[in-house]
Amino acid sequence: MANIKSAKKRVRVIETKTLRNKMVKSSLKTVIKKADAADPADKEAAVRTAIKKVDQACAKGILHKNTAARKKSQLAKKLNG
Repeated sequence: MANIKSAKKRVRVIETKTLRNKMVKSSLKTVIKKADAADPADKEAAVRTAIKKVDQACAKGILHKNTAARKKSQLAKKLNG
């Protein structure tokens, strides 16, 4: 356990950020699964939403830019293929 006051604060801050990152990753996975399982009528809107969420996660630093590009490519391929 940390003894220094600033180290204790860093532990608290990291816990908060970890929870936020988990929340974003979890919602991202959910949106991607919904886009994969969407029926053809709603598929385009679901993919568009999923791509937006991927971009947001990338902008927040939760996903690496190459990972985000790969996920977006996979979504587009499933939409068009």
